Amino acid sequence: MADVTLAWQLTEQVSRLRQRQSGPLILELDLTEGIGEGPVTDPVSAIMSRRKIRLPDVIEGLRRARHDDRVRALVVKVGGGRIGLARIQEIREAVSGFRESGKLTVAWAETFGEFTHGNVPYYLATAFDRIYLQPSGTLGLTGIAVEQLFLHDALAKIGVTFESAKRYEYKSAADNLTERGFTPAAREASERLAVSIAEQISAAIAERRGKTAKQARALLDRGPFLAADALAEGLVDALGYRDEVYADVRKEAGPDATLQYVARYQRGHVLAQRARQLPRRREGFVAVIYASGPIRQGRSTRTPVGGSAMGSDTVAAALRSALADEQARAVLLRVNSPGGSATASDTIWREVVRLRAAGKPVVVSMSDVAASGGYFISAPADVIVAQPGTITGSIGVIMGKPVLAGALERVGITTDSVTVGSGATMLAPTHPFTEDEWNRINSWLDAIYQDFVGKVASGRRMPVERVHEVARGRVWTGADAAQNGLVDELGGMQAAAEIARRRAGLPADAPLRVYPKLTPLDQLRPPSSSESRPAAAAAFDLGFADAFSGLSGLSGFSGFSGWGPAWRLAARAGLPPYGPLMLPGTWTIN
Repeated sequence: MADVTLAWQLTEQVSRLRQRQSGPLILELDLTEGIGEGPVTDPVSAIMSRRKIRLPDVIEGLRRARHDDRVRALVVKVGGGRIGLARIQEIREAVSGFRESGKLTVAWAETFGEFTHGNVPYYLATAFDRIYLQPSGTLGLTGIAVEQLFLHDALAKIGVTFESAKRYEYKSAADNLTERGFTPAAREASERLAVSIAEQISAAIAERRGKTAKQARALLDRGPFLAADALAEGLVDALGYRDEVYADVRKEAGPDATLQYVARYQRGHVLAQRARQLPRRREGFVAVIYASGPIRQGRSTRTPVGGSAMGSDTVAAALRSALADEQARAVLLRVNSPGGSATASDTIWREVVRLRAAGKPVVVSMSDVAASGGYFISAPADVIVAQPGTITGSIGVIMGKPVLAGALERVGITTDSVTVGSGATMLAPTHPFTEDEWNRINSWLDAIYQDFVGKVASGRRMPVERVHEVARGRVWTGADAAQNGLVDELGGMQAAAEIARRRAGLPADAPLRVYPKLTPLDQLRPPSSSESRPAAAAAFDLGFADAFSGLSGLSGFSGFSGWGPAWRLAARAGLPPYGPLMLPGTWTIN
């Protein structure tokens, strides 16, 4: 009897395995916990993020599934606020391409914002054939706001003032310390950002939900909506729980259809393809290099709590490696950075220029943010591709310091100093800048700004005067940046890859390869030189450096290295930690 039972179980297992390999599929995707971009480059991070969905797997998986007869439908759980607008637009494009193949696409959400904004998740949902919402959920279609806290008066009450200079009026990194509200320039830029994003969301609602442009815009003023109201307004197609959503999908996909995550589906095809290609023939490919996080000098780092930072040594080494590799015919540089150190940005810029000079096309694909230093490193590329919702530009520079003299006097603290050199205490927060010190600061700011604008003009093939008009520290959406010549085309990584292949004379199916491909050993062992492959590995940082950066005697651990010798000043002033080419605040639109 036991033998019969075992044989039956084995038969069932074989049958299920055969069904998975040859039967119909329903692809599914859960985006409520966010999505990663590039690969992790150190062993600890690899372990910590091994369950994280990666954007390239989703995009390529959906592209492949369009032409796979086994795939019958796509069902995606949306909601949460962990993905920025530009990456949402990239996923939206992939879903639209999948839907055009005639296969069913379904989005479902427990809620589009629970007492929070749900604009961006709902914007994604509009790309699907059907939208389901849990009966207890809400649709947080609440409009777009840009809000900032201003600390000027609070600092004044304790005797602290803040002195700063910037290039130019739109560079607002220190405005929260020097102003009581938006300056006219900052208000102008913020209003245009909000309008541009609202236009993009309204257009999607109008196109996909059968509304006029006026009706779609009015919905942003009337939200949030309870589930029943959202259904009555035609914003969702049905109310239902997960089991009801999946039951409806199975009715159309077939009762024998198997569920499979998109990322698992894509990885399975990649592994099978690699097995068929062994031994590999040497062929031309597009090298994909990720430039993510604030820009700093040294190696890229990743911390358990602080996320990742882009190190100029690491990214420059990857670009040099691609230059030396004969099979790397073009480079796709994926930028997701608010900027940081001017010096580190310039180091990366130089390697991009060298690639172009050697005849290797460089195409930049901008993610959620590619501004300030993030734009600096993008400017020399052959082609810049951004999403309409990308935050970019911010071509400017800022410097300043707090003046604590009044606060110290109030509590009876006095200071004294012995100096050698007229500028020895110019960065000290105990006194305001003198006229001579202001002259030095302004000369420094002018030099950095002129260098920035000149390099943008050269890379974008624009007159310096025209660059200055759209620079001056102003932040743009990708849609507006394209109209102003700062971006060449609108689209995602797939569009950028097609351009890179075409410019390199590669076939349309030439592979994209994350570059350089590092083995676990490469990630652990020290590089033999600055041009060896392990030089492009990131370091894992436990985060103690930044935690102790303000304590005397630990200056070597400063997290404000992008400011050079002024790092203590920047730390005390509350300036962006990674340097003068840093976009202030949090600019991910979610």
